[in-house]
Amino acid sequence: MTTSTQKEQSVNYSDATRKRAERALSCSPFLLPLFAAMRNESIPLPMMTGQSGVDKGYTKTPLAELWTERHLLWLIKVGLLRREVDGQGITDSFRLTPLGRQLVAKWENLGGNFPKPSFWDSIINSINRWLSLSF
Repeated sequence: MTTSTQKEQSVNYSDATRKRAERALSCSPFLLPLFAAMRNESIPLPMMTGQSGVDKGYTKTPLAELWTERHLLWLIKVGLLRREVDGQGITDSFRLTPLGRQLVAKWENLGGNFPKPSFWDSIINSINRWLSLSF
């Protein structure tokens, strides 16, 4: 185990933070292979959109770029992703945070799929997203 991996596993998040992040992941239009790929490398937005996203197993249906970016920005707000930065500023690529790595590892060990969100999880996630845009 590398020092980086040990640090990620040693970070403790509150139950509320983990629950909100798990809910956001399960309500997102993305599939586990996208996040597994983000663990090892940054993934550019165009690879997740349209038919490319479906072909790579990142989404079930083709997503528009704007819609995809909005979902990714929400996952950044809940602490699962970060946007890559290069010498010229922010890029269109995304990677997992330590919290994201923990949750992806958890679901890989539980069968490789995110749980289907309950009706209430979908409602709570939508309200949280809406409220986060309001402030």
